[in-house]
Amino acid sequence: MGPEKMKPAIAIGVVFLGCCSNVVFLEDLIREFPQSGNLITFTAFVFNAMEGLIFTSRFFTKRPIIPISYYLAMVALFFVVQIINNYVLGLNVSMPLQMIFRSGSLVASLLLGHLILKKRYKRSKYLSVLLITAGIILCTFASASDVESQPSHTDDPFHDLCVWGLGVFLLVVSLLLAARMGIFQEQTYTKFGKHPSEALFYNHLLPLPGFLLFTNDIYQQAQLYNTSVPVMLPVMAVSIPRAWLVLAGNTLTQYICLRAVFVLTTECSSLTVTLVTTLRKFVSLIISIVYFRNPFTPFHWVGTACVFGGTLIFTDVLSQLWGVATHTGGEGKKAD
Repeated sequence: MGPEKMKPAIAIGVVFLGCCSNVVFLEDLIREFPQSGNLITFTAFVFNAMEGLIFTSRFFTKRPIIPISYYLAMVALFFVVQIINNYVLGLNVSMPLQMIFRSGSLVASLLLGHLILKKRYKRSKYLSVLLITAGIILCTFASASDVESQPSHTDDPFHDLCVWGLGVFLLVVSLLLAARMGIFQEQTYTKFGKHPSEALFYNHLLPLPGFLLFTNDIYQQAQLYNTSVPVMLPVMAVSIPRAWLVLAGNTLTQYICLRAVFVLTTECSSLTVTLVTTLRKFVSLIISIVYFRNPFTPFHWVGTACVFGGTLIFTDVLSQLWGVATHTGGEGKKAD
């Protein structure tokens, strides 16, 4: 097999390796430092902005193809979504439930596409949305019962349930804002063409001044990171607080995940990309449940099956796979 034919297989492998390991690093950090979402996001933004500054904009010597004004609008939505997601990390909402909710982004996209773009969809799309919505509702109620049965950290179970409810509400708001951002991106790319590397750079560079609003929070969390267990680096003979090493792993694997998905979109069909990203989310969910022993009842499994099944129906993966199989079978019969 030649190098060109191996590219898709390598990209698929790297997507699973980078994205799934990123979930482990992120949940590891959040379990020990649940309020450090802003520090985690700030680090990732700085890393991606520096990489784009060097390799994409070449220290601003390459002019952007899409006007900066469009990026500013994207960034405003992107930044708010990230901040909301960071806030949710500290609101007693389990990582599996957050992953399930974000898998329901298709629901928000269809709803806003219908309201804003006046789009009409096939019946299968509405069926998929009903499945995804039912799955999310089932998982949400199952998680609510888990919150009620867990020991209270504040000696007030009702307060814990209210905090969790706020987290779920903010997840819904985040979904709708992310869907609105997706529609704006679609309109922008239709007008100017797709330039993912450029968009990745400016979407991470332009929000950086916004983190000045969270300077105290980022500094306090950095101080807490310094108190984590020191780990001796074997080659350098230097000890570094464990949290900073985990943060470095999270930042690097997030970058690898983003880049691998980008390569996948250029090397594979949309069918393959959709199938791989859907399976990746499912594998990440399983890792989070097994590795971190997150509570997951039979109701969660049924809800998860509804969400991922609805996602596959929405993206026409199953019908396209059936069409490919039928076409291949037909060719085989003709060959006989």
